[in-house]
Amino acid sequence: CSRHLNSVISEFGGRPIMWKTGHSHIKAKLKETGALLAGEFSGHIFFGERWYGFDDALYSAARLLEIIGGEAKNAEELFAEFPITFATPEIKIETTDGAKFDIVEQFGAVTEFGEGTVTRIDGVRVDFPDGWGLVRASNTSPVLTLRFEADGQEALKRIQQRFKDGLETISADLEVPF
Repeated sequence: CSRHLNSVISEFGGRPIMWKTGHSHIKAKLKETGALLAGEFSGHIFFGERWYGFDDALYSAARLLEIIGGEAKNAEELFAEFPITFATPEIKIETTDGAKFDIVEQFGAVTEFGEGTVTRIDGVRVDFPDGWGLVRASNTSPVLTLRFEADGQEALKRIQQRFKDGLETISADLEVPF
């Protein structure tokens, strides 16, 4: 999820938990922890409070309208307070089911991340002062899945380049599309 989410959750008295990608993983973690809310960068939102603990777009929209309706500001004013970030959609790189986990493991072991903080909950996520990048083995296909978010376009390009350099060092056959 957005790197800004942890501070917002903490600011309101919550305890942010980062977990593995995937509907079933998020749903299970919501239940295990008793969380009031869970979600994925892909947009799946799960409510543990006043709902059944599964993702439901219409219910999410209704809850958003409920929140906006209780505010003095309109939706445009509320959303204008959100930080501006630059994020990629999922980027998929074809490989084989047998190689995808090894590539991620090697990437984390040999790539230099400098000032980055590495998290290995689900693949290799590296948080930098101005953004983050993630490479993980897909749960459902023979692909590597990558995502990136940064405070600006230059930071986004720099983080992507670091990941590209690392991946191409491990396997020159990978077709990294950025």
